[in-house]
Amino acid sequence: NPDYLKEVQARIDTFLVHNPGIQKADIPSELVTCSGSGLDPDLAPAAALIQVARIARVRHLPQDRLRALVQSNIQHPLLGLFGPAKVNVLKLNIALNNLR
Repeated sequence: NPDYLKEVQARIDTFLVHNPGIQKADIPSELVTCSGSGLDPDLAPAAALIQVARIARVRHLPQDRLRALVQSNIQHPLLGLFGPAKVNVLKLNIALNNLR
């Protein structure tokens, strides 16, 4: 669908503007595509970690501290087998707000 591809390209362009130093090939697809609802509560760890520099800059936090917070909020698969690792964005944002 050409319209959808234009929309994805626009999201990629916006992401790259707000995340300097990131290469297009390194952007996790879930950050520029969306589910049917567009309201997924979870991100893959790579999708959360790739945003650390930008969020640390905006929140005036050391990147290492934010990266550690993301790492501590990774939910690993049940028994290491069932489902992907994920980061609950709401829980991460609450933890981030509690850093103040």
